[in-house]
Amino acid sequence: MKNNPIVGQGTSLEQWQASRQLAALDSIDILDLVPPGSRAVVIAPHPDDEVLGCGGLLQRLAAAGRVLQLISVTDGSASHPGSARWPVERLSVVRPQESAEALRRLGLPMHQLQWLRGGFPDTQVAARESSLCDYLTGYLQAGDVVFTTWREDGHSDHEAVGRASVEAAGRVGAIYHELPVWTWHWADPEDAKVPWERARKIALTKIQVARKRHAVHAFASQLEGDPDACLAPVLPPHVLDRLLQPFEVVFL
Repeated sequence: MKNNPIVGQGTSLEQWQASRQLAALDSIDILDLVPPGSRAVVIAPHPDDEVLGCGGLLQRLAAAGRVLQLISVTDGSASHPGSARWPVERLSVVRPQESAEALRRLGLPMHQLQWLRGGFPDTQVAARESSLCDYLTGYLQAGDVVFTTWREDGHSDHEAVGRASVEAAGRVGAIYHELPVWTWHWADPEDAKVPWERARKIALTKIQVARKRHAVHAFASQLEGDPDACLAPVLPPHVLDRLLQPFEVVFL
């Protein structure tokens, strides 16, 4: 699927809550996916995707003492095109800072967290996909468990990062799993394009959901639009509601 339009309100939370496909998913413990001694590597297209897609998963892994490696592929500086309030220069500094604050709010051990910033161009990752794959191959190791955005997630950067991550994981013998983020916006709740047979739920406690919500609100730039540039917030309430359910979904 190519460039699904991420426009309008998208599929509502109520529609997802009524989904037969979603209700029928089997649950899995994230600690079974990342056994002791394995390193969990989260590869995020933009600073915030690691929290939106797997903020609960990260909390569970950190609490269990698993080694975490985070790779932010871009700096997210193209989120507000044409904005004087949020120009590229400001966003390139602010968005990684927001991400660091969000991870701190999740309770991650920041002094131990390995965090790489790839420096690839926001919204243009597909044009550098081969270079990204080589970059990731240099950091991944056999035995790693990689979590990345789904290759059909509907955002060109998410899809390119997913493809490059899967290719790099295959090169080094790492295990990979994919995460839907923008899928919750464009997909129909019974959509046959979603690989339900590969999907599993990771249940979150009320405390984990509350922490994730608190972390998401560190992304001030994404919660604000710019009326002068006719830009709506990237993360309005209806988007956050879909991403703050009492579970996260991973494609095995």
